[in-house]
Amino acid sequence: MSIAVRVQHEDFSVADEYQALVGSSDCGAVVTFTGLVRELAEGGLQALHLEHYSGMTEQVLEQLAGQAQQRWQVEQITIVHRVGTLALNEQIVFVGVASPHRRAGFEACMFVMDFLKTQAPFWKREETSSGSAWVAAKATDQVAAERWQVSDVSA
Repeated sequence: MSIAVRVQHEDFSVADEYQALVGSSDCGAVVTFTGLVRELAEGGLQALHLEHYSGMTEQVLEQLAGQAQQRWQVEQITIVHRVGTLALNEQIVFVGVASPHRRAGFEACMFVMDFLKTQAPFWKREETSSGSAWVAAKATDQVAAERWQVSDVSA
């Protein structure tokens, strides 16, 4: 079992990240998620600026991946998260999970994303034509993370 975590300014290649996950003959599934910068509901987004707490962010992401590996039978988890200033449609985050079976892969991937959104020390600032504002935590993200607290989630 392995975990790869990177926080970086540079873009990443989804194809390369996928290929790195396909190496084990024990794995019958690779599940990936790629998050993109999207337009605001009211429009006008010019850029999204992401900051993080270096060192702590990577540690939190590694802990989340480790928790996923404890809960589900997964061989490898990769998390890549970008920081800096990003434009519309640019990639922000990649989560990839290699597992023997698809259900474990899907659940581990969703678990990592749900907790990444609520626990990882990232801060987002939206740059619009009318100024900039820090993005507040969303209640929907907290609700998504809380569903994993249920003890009967099957592995």
